[in-house]
Amino acid sequence: MLKVALTGGIGSGKSEAGRIFQELGATVIDSDEISREVIERGTEGFDEVIAIFGDQVLTNGNIDRKKLGEIVFSDKLLREKLEQIIHPKVKQRFDFLVSQASDSDILINQIPLLVETNGASRFDKVIVVTAPLEKRFERLHAKGMPEYEIKRRMDSQVQDSQRLAIADYVIENNGAKEELLREVEKIFDRLKVDASNH
Repeated sequence: MLKVALTGGIGSGKSEAGRIFQELGATVIDSDEISREVIERGTEGFDEVIAIFGDQVLTNGNIDRKKLGEIVFSDKLLREKLEQIIHPKVKQRFDFLVSQASDSDILINQIPLLVETNGASRFDKVIVVTAPLEKRFERLHAKGMPEYEIKRRMDSQVQDSQRLAIADYVIENNGAKEELLREVEKIFDRLKVDASNH
């Protein structure tokens, strides 16, 4: 099995790239999705988050990720505490999903904080999705994220240069969706060659 990390800053378009990889036949695991699952009501993660942040992060009895995000993206210490709860649980769930996948798979893990968690060594290949800052800003704004929130989240992530330093493949996502599709197809063909030589 070829294990591939797909990373990029917020608004770079890595989720869209991940969706295309999945359509092409890769097994795609989304760490963001898992990080939501591990703190759902009824989980150990939920109890741990409430023990630290209290009821202020709840809406209708569930953890409101928007409220939680606003707190942790303005307080580095609290963000680290949240990461200490979530990251080990995400890794555990990821390892389980890997054990369920077929050995012949190209397994792609969509992982926003690859550099921040020093996770690159767990993968055979790293793909980085990049886009100009103004383009990323534009996309996030179109999704309804307020300006101050975009700035805070971008500031909390590493620079593209740090991601590019560990990249085997780079997808520049600053054009139309058709261009992204062509880029992803090209890299998927290379990954198939990598997998057969693996």
